[in-house]
Amino acid sequence: MNLALAADGFLALLILGLAIWTIAAHATYGAVVGFVAYGLLVALVWVRLSAVDVALTEAALGTGLTGMLLLGAAARLPREVVAPRSGRGLRLLFQMAVGVLCAGIAAGLAAIVLLLPEPTPTLAPQVAANLPTTGLGNPVTGVLLGFRAIDTLLEAVVLVLALIGLWSLAPDDAWGGRPAALRPRQPGSALVLLAQLLPPLGILVGIHLFWTGANHPGGAFQGGAVLAAMWVITLVAGLTKPPRVDQRWLRIVLVVGPALFLVIGLVGIWLAGAFLAYPEGYAKPLILVIEAALTLSIAAALGLLLAGPPEPVEPLGGQP
Repeated sequence: MNLALAADGFLALLILGLAIWTIAAHATYGAVVGFVAYGLLVALVWVRLSAVDVALTEAALGTGLTGMLLLGAAARLPREVVAPRSGRGLRLLFQMAVGVLCAGIAAGLAAIVLLLPEPTPTLAPQVAANLPTTGLGNPVTGVLLGFRAIDTLLEAVVLVLALIGLWSLAPDDAWGGRPAALRPRQPGSALVLLAQLLPPLGILVGIHLFWTGANHPGGAFQGGAVLAAMWVITLVAGLTKPPRVDQRWLRIVLVVGPALFLVIGLVGIWLAGAFLAYPEGYAKPLILVIEAALTLSIAAALGLLLAGPPEPVEPLGGQP
């Protein structure tokens, strides 16, 4: 057994142990921390599988932003109440049933992987053969924006719909106000210093991830997640305020990515003969334009999802 195989085995056991611990944890906060650690280890697994794009997405969205959402939700939950003894048996039975169901699903997925025919069915040769027509060097971006562009378009639209659903939770008297979930009470000096030093570097990283996604791991979702994280840090530290949800410029930023994507897709019917098809020789420039607009929309949507629904804000000095 070589060192790499031993490290992979240890990583697999560690992930399995963290998953069991996260499910069995009694404290909500502990379960969320376990989930975040689990996601980071899964990102390492994707790196070991040479799927760096997936690893970046897992670390930024599946672990970072989702972890912050879960931490925010855990902070809003009431204190955990010890279940009465009369209901503990039923609770244990329910947990065992869920465990059996999860084990069955895991066994089914393992069987699907192990029973795949040889050679394993794949569209990778077709993607590699047609990738030069897009002008892109990164096959992941080529698939997401070229061969399965409608899936990417729907993902961008879902983010906007999710934000609309979140805003709909606001009371009537708060509509048009500012989200207040990330409003700091007494931010520490260390947090303020971090929020002053980190965003300039983070913005450069986010822009780099967007730009390099055409030929290397990266793209709009990864870059947008990093930009959203930098914005959230400044919000948590109290250096900036979230915008009012009724501001027109904010709504334009939120929809510009999906709208431009849809417009270019419709123009493709006329110029290239199919929806979301690109005219010959113009695929890469159009994809970069779409990615730039999507990066802004994704960053704004993710940041506002973390900020929560608008809330009534008490006027300062008697002024609304």
